[in-house]
Amino acid sequence: MFKIAWHPEYVHPVPENHRFPMIKYELLPQRLVRLGIVKEDYFFEPSAGENYDLSVHCNEYLQRLFAVNLSKKEERASGFKQSKSLVDRELRITNGTVEGSKFALNDGVAFNIAGGTHHAFTNRPEGFCLLNDQAVAANYLLENTSVEKILIVDLDVHQGNGTAEIFAEDPRVFTFSMHGANNYPAKKPKSDLDIPLPDKTKDHEYLSILKETLPRLIRQQKPDFVFFLSGVDVLADDKLGRLSLSLEGCRQRDEFVFDACYSKKIPVMVTMGGGYAPDIKLILEAHCNTFASAAEIFS
Repeated sequence: MFKIAWHPEYVHPVPENHRFPMIKYELLPQRLVRLGIVKEDYFFEPSAGENYDLSVHCNEYLQRLFAVNLSKKEERASGFKQSKSLVDRELRITNGTVEGSKFALNDGVAFNIAGGTHHAFTNRPEGFCLLNDQAVAANYLLENTSVEKILIVDLDVHQGNGTAEIFAEDPRVFTFSMHGANNYPAKKPKSDLDIPLPDKTKDHEYLSILKETLPRLIRQQKPDFVFFLSGVDVLADDKLGRLSLSLEGCRQRDEFVFDACYSKKIPVMVTMGGGYAPDIKLILEAHCNTFASAAEIFS
């Protein structure tokens, strides 16, 4: 059994104009249970409030964020109308990734239904990301557990620009991002390894690159822990994606990542990332496949 972080706050108080892409956070837990992929007792509620070291972000930024005093430019860049309830939501999601990581150390794998806020920088928000949950969780593991080396495997269609910036000078964290070359963000800080893919990249090319790259990184970096950002915005039908993976190709991607980690006994913490296909059923099926792959491999 693995643990899954989820809370009703993940869905609300997101502004109404963002409801469609966010509704998956409400529907996905229901679908997972209904399909028998997980049981109700797999889920845990992350703690509320500022419970962990957030120093991957600078103090001045955190003070303004918590005081709901971001500049208009920062508010626009975040994609959200700032509010105290929105900050509370971000803290809950971040705590879910930290606490899920602790479960993963024991269980081999854990999930956060939300998370993957990889556009949050040291000193600013961006792209619907206010706090970088994987960065906070990675810092927690490095400072409080026996974990000494972390590999971040970011397979969302958008480059993890905030994560790349945060860990640019930290040799304990290796950042790997495979993403759409012509997609957001326009300016992409260098990850330790970036693989930009051309528009319309299909299953065979995508999977061939991943299967050549990930085992090599694991051999070279010898990570004690992996963070996997499993965005399903790589699908051909995604309205923000520009890549052309099929549902089956996305499933094989997830299965390969899990198998690569499981075979080397590397714990993995999974955050769900993006998914913006017009058909919510497609988004849910793709995310459910991620959980089903983990359930099969880590059982």
